Amino acid sequence: MKISKIAFSIAVVAALLLFVAGPGTRLGMWDFSMGFMLMRSALFAGLSAAAFALVLLVIPKTRAGNVTMLAAALLVGLGTAWVPWNGYQTATSLPFIHDITTDTVDPPLFVAMLPIRADAPNPPEYLGEEIAKQQREGYPDIETLVLDTPADETFRKALEAAEDMGLEIVAAEPMGGRIEATATTLWFGFKDDVVIRITTDGAGSRLDIRSKSRVGGSDVGANAARIRRFISEIG
Repeated sequence: MKISKIAFSIAVVAALLLFVAGPGTRLGMWDFSMGFMLMRSALFAGLSAAAFALVLLVIPKTRAGNVTMLAAALLVGLGTAWVPWNGYQTATSLPFIHDITTDTVDPPLFVAMLPIRADAPNPPEYLGEEIAKQQREGYPDIETLVLDTPADETFRKALEAAEDMGLEIVAAEPMGGRIEATATTLWFGFKDDVVIRITTDGAGSRLDIRSKSRVGGSDVGANAARIRRFISEIG
């Protein structure tokens, strides 16, 4: 086998590891820790392929007649490595938390979701100031939404927004002003649970939303992004 083909083969293997990491987890072929390990392997394999290809491109003897394949190995290797590297950079730049709420003092509580989360590694309880401080520092824009619309109209809009976002509605209690739902992430299929609380505020209403991951220490900003999107849908 030509040495250039070795570099390209390593790059292809790296890309395949990256490609199967998420879907394999989502399909239940392995747990999320194995999925993350495959992504780390893709990172190192991609970097190795890119470095190997670069060295071969620099040497005239190995470059001759192999520029296209070596360039492909370099690009595929770097492109593959960039995905997990970028994910790691994002994770380290954000608070290492997985429970986000617009009300850190009196967060909405899960009710219907409790039996569903019974075996989840992350418990349904809110850990209070332990994570509230990190949220305030990392996501200062996430706060209670105060609306001019009455509570029943806000509830209707909230339920419609949740459905439009593709959330799986688990409970919708108009009288109690509570909606509970589950979001499933696209790539890994992680389950994040959402509870929405609507209360009367004079002639208007207040809306609070909480989104919490079932597994993992960090949500890589997913719960905050979901809450921001929901608020933009309502607002």
